[in-house]
Amino acid sequence: MKDKEIVVGITGGIASYKAAELVRLFIKAGANTKVAMTVNATRFITPLTFEALSGNPVICDMFGRKGTSIEHITWGQKADLVVIAPATANFIAKMAHGIADDFLSTMVLAATANILVCPSMNSQMLKNIAVQKNIAALKERAIAVMEPEVGELACHTEGPGRLPGLEQIVEQSWSMLSQQDLSGLRILVTAGPTVESIDPVRYITNRSTGKMGYALARAGRRRGATVTLVSGPTSLRQPFGVTFRGVKTAKEMKRVVLENGPNCDIIIKAAAVSDYRPRHCAQHKIKKGVESISLDLVKNPDILAQLGETKNKFSHILVGFAAETNDLLANAKKKLKAKNLDMIVANDVSRDDAGFEIDTNIVKIIYEDGHAEQLPIMTKDEVADLVLDRIKILWKGVTV
Repeated sequence: MKDKEIVVGITGGIASYKAAELVRLFIKAGANTKVAMTVNATRFITPLTFEALSGNPVICDMFGRKGTSIEHITWGQKADLVVIAPATANFIAKMAHGIADDFLSTMVLAATANILVCPSMNSQMLKNIAVQKNIAALKERAIAVMEPEVGELACHTEGPGRLPGLEQIVEQSWSMLSQQDLSGLRILVTAGPTVESIDPVRYITNRSTGKMGYALARAGRRRGATVTLVSGPTSLRQPFGVTFRGVKTAKEMKRVVLENGPNCDIIIKAAAVSDYRPRHCAQHKIKKGVESISLDLVKNPDILAQLGETKNKFSHILVGFAAETNDLLANAKKKLKAKNLDMIVANDVSRDDAGFEIDTNIVKIIYEDGHAEQLPIMTKDEVADLVLDRIKILWKGVTV
């Protein structure tokens, strides 16, 4: 979102206090964020809060400002995106019927930017046929409307009507701000570690956090692809808008990948799959006793190799990852050839600024012809977009 112009419109609902965190998230993502509020919204939270967060003046009153500026026209036309959060039933009705009786409703009516509406109201209000028709009218005009969440409401009832999750609003905004250059493609991404049980309370695993794979899934979805994420256990939130398949062991990951892989155009194997597993899992917890014990380990299935064997049959792009601690280029090239990959992304996980458990990465992209592209240090989100750029070129070469 770096250098994107976003206007957040806040209307008079109890969820308006959540808009402060939404503005913070947009600013954290690099967007220049402005705020417009209805008068009723200022009864729930003050404009000063948003001025402090955004560093920009907040407009609430069409006629309360000095000068001849016409922000009610320029804000919605210079912006890349207008986000109405929360959007009350009253404001949705104004939008649906073209009513412009304050700054925010006038700005929206004059806006040429894409608009995202995030409803928040009582369940019965939401279900009312008038509100549903107004929402349908907005959708017919290509205005994006998010589905409210279901849960406990401020009126002490349970049901639909909660403001959509802030991270979901941000993700939907990312998509609306992104070029939909992967639209129509089906992408499968694997992420995270696998775990292999020793007994009911212990297991062996690795240091993968899943951050790189989750970044790839988010980036693919933002750019219009239909994404399936197959993930081992992580502490990460499931990415918004992707099909999520959680697994634990290498065998489980193999089953899910082989079930879904043939239907995909692109498979990106970013997971750190355990190479070995205990031959036997003890039925009960192994009690502490002797000074040392030995584990009998057997080899896990090589999912990437199996995909490589059938790649030509299903005509998809196959991309692997190589996490190495020495001889990075040689080991990655060997894996590329042995697994019949179209491309491999290699990184030295012994570095402090790359690899596991951090938000940055330094990778080499190695292609089928042996050519290697060295990338500088980037965030994993930036690496994800660049990897998808390179995959898109390969895909175009296959489909020409």
